[in-house]
Amino acid sequence: MTDIHPAPTRLYHNPRCSKSRSALELLHARGIEPTVLAYLDTPPSVDELRELLALLGLPARDLLRSGENEYRELGLADPALDDDHLLTVMAAHPRLIERPVFVHAGRAVIGRPPERVLELL
Repeated sequence: MTDIHPAPTRLYHNPRCSKSRSALELLHARGIEPTVLAYLDTPPSVDELRELLALLGLPARDLLRSGENEYRELGLADPALDDDHLLTVMAAHPRLIERPVFVHAGRAVIGRPPERVLELL
Protein backbone atom coordinates (compact mmCIF):
# COMPACT_ATOMS: atom_id res chain seq x y z
CA MET A 1 0.00 0.00 0.00
CA THR A 2 1.36 3.41 -0.88
CA ASP A 3 1.26 6.24 1.59
CA ILE A 4 -1.83 8.34 0.82
CA HIS A 5 -0.62 11.35 2.76
CA PRO A 6 2.95 12.58 2.33
CA ALA A 7 3.49 13.73 5.92
CA PRO A 8 4.96 10.85 7.94
CA THR A 9 4.24 12.58 11.27
CA ARG A 10 0.75 14.03 11.37
CA LEU A 11 -2.10 14.75 13.71
CA TYR A 12 -5.73 14.62 12.60
CA HIS A 13 -6.87 17.50 14.75
CA ASN A 14 -10.02 19.33 15.80
CA PRO A 15 -8.96 22.60 17.46
CA ARG A 16 -12.34 22.80 19.24
CA CYS A 17 -11.72 19.47 20.99
CA SER A 18 -9.93 19.64 24.34
CA LYS A 19 -8.48 16.12 23.92
CA SER A 20 -7.10 17.04 20.53
CA ARG A 21 -5.59 20.29 21.84
CA SER A 22 -4.05 18.42 24.78
CA ALA A 23 -2.49 15.82 22.47
CA LEU A 24 -0.96 18.57 20.33
CA GLU A 25 0.41 20.32 23.44
CA LEU A 26 1.99 17.05 24.64
CA LEU A 27 3.70 16.59 21.28
CA HIS A 28 4.92 20.20 21.17
CA ALA A 29 6.29 19.88 24.73
CA ARG A 30 8.47 17.01 23.46
CA GLY A 31 9.68 18.92 20.42
CA ILE A 32 7.47 17.07 17.96
CA GLU A 33 5.94 19.30 15.26
CA PRO A 34 3.48 17.10 13.37
CA THR A 35 1.72 18.22 10.24
CA VAL A 36 -1.62 19.28 11.69
CA LEU A 37 -4.58 18.24 9.57
CA ALA A 38 -7.83 20.02 10.37
CA TYR A 39 -9.89 17.06 9.22
CA LEU A 40 -13.23 18.85 9.65
CA ASP A 41 -12.13 21.49 7.12
CA THR A 42 -10.40 19.04 4.78
CA PRO A 43 -11.90 15.58 5.35
CA PRO A 44 -9.72 12.56 4.64
CA SER A 45 -10.64 10.48 1.61
CA VAL A 46 -11.88 6.91 1.89
CA ASP A 47 -8.39 5.73 0.84
CA GLU A 48 -6.73 7.89 3.50
CA LEU A 49 -9.12 6.50 6.11
CA ARG A 50 -8.24 2.96 4.96
CA GLU A 51 -4.57 3.77 5.44
CA LEU A 52 -5.28 5.09 8.94
CA LEU A 53 -7.18 1.93 9.85
CA ALA A 54 -4.29 -0.21 8.61
CA LEU A 55 -1.84 1.80 10.73
CA LEU A 56 -4.19 1.67 13.72
CA GLY A 57 -4.90 -2.04 13.27
CA LEU A 58 -8.60 -1.38 13.84
CA PRO A 59 -11.88 -1.99 12.02
CA ALA A 60 -13.74 1.09 10.72
CA ARG A 61 -16.32 0.94 13.50
CA ASP A 62 -13.59 1.66 16.09
CA LEU A 63 -12.87 5.00 14.41
CA LEU A 64 -16.51 6.14 14.69
CA ARG A 65 -17.76 8.65 17.24
CA SER A 66 -21.01 7.01 18.33
CA GLY A 67 -22.12 10.02 20.39
CA GLU A 68 -22.57 12.32 17.38
CA ASN A 69 -26.08 13.11 16.09
CA GLU A 70 -25.13 11.87 12.62
CA TYR A 71 -24.37 8.44 14.08
CA ARG A 72 -28.01 8.05 15.13
CA GLU A 73 -29.48 9.87 12.15
CA LEU A 74 -27.59 7.68 9.67
CA GLY A 75 -28.38 4.43 11.51
CA LEU A 76 -24.72 3.57 11.99
CA ALA A 77 -25.34 1.33 15.00
CA ASP A 78 -26.49 -1.37 12.54
CA PRO A 79 -23.87 -4.15 12.88
CA ALA A 80 -24.59 -5.28 9.30
CA LEU A 81 -22.88 -2.16 7.90
CA ASP A 82 -19.47 -3.09 6.49
CA ASP A 83 -16.21 -1.12 6.64
CA ASP A 84 -16.67 0.21 3.08
CA HIS A 85 -20.01 1.77 4.02
CA LEU A 86 -18.68 3.20 7.28
CA LEU A 87 -15.61 4.70 5.59
CA THR A 88 -17.76 6.33 2.91
CA VAL A 89 -19.95 7.85 5.61
CA MET A 90 -16.95 9.08 7.63
CA ALA A 91 -15.44 10.73 4.54
CA ALA A 92 -18.76 12.52 3.94
CA HIS A 93 -19.37 13.32 7.64
CA PRO A 94 -15.93 13.90 9.21
CA ARG A 95 -17.42 14.81 12.60
CA LEU A 96 -17.95 11.06 12.95
CA ILE A 97 -14.18 10.41 12.94
CA GLU A 98 -12.64 9.82 16.37
CA ARG A 99 -10.02 12.36 17.33
CA PRO A 100 -7.22 13.02 17.58
CA VAL A 101 -5.35 10.48 15.49
CA PHE A 102 -1.56 10.70 15.62
CA VAL A 103 0.58 9.07 12.92
CA HIS A 104 4.33 8.66 13.47
CA ALA A 105 7.02 6.24 12.29
CA GLY A 106 4.61 4.07 10.31
CA ARG A 107 2.18 3.60 13.19
CA ALA A 108 -0.93 5.39 14.42
CA VAL A 109 -2.87 5.78 17.64
CA ILE A 110 -6.13 7.41 18.68
CA GLY A 111 -5.21 10.00 21.31
CA ARG A 112 -7.84 9.12 23.90
CA PRO A 113 -6.66 9.80 26.48
CA PRO A 114 -4.30 12.37 24.92
CA GLU A 115 -1.25 10.72 26.55
CA ARG A 116 -1.66 7.79 24.15
CA VAL A 117 0.09 9.84 21.46
CA LEU A 118 3.29 9.47 23.47
CA GLU A 119 3.22 5.68 22.89
CA LEU A 120 4.55 6.27 19.35
CA LEU A 121 7.56 8.35 20.41
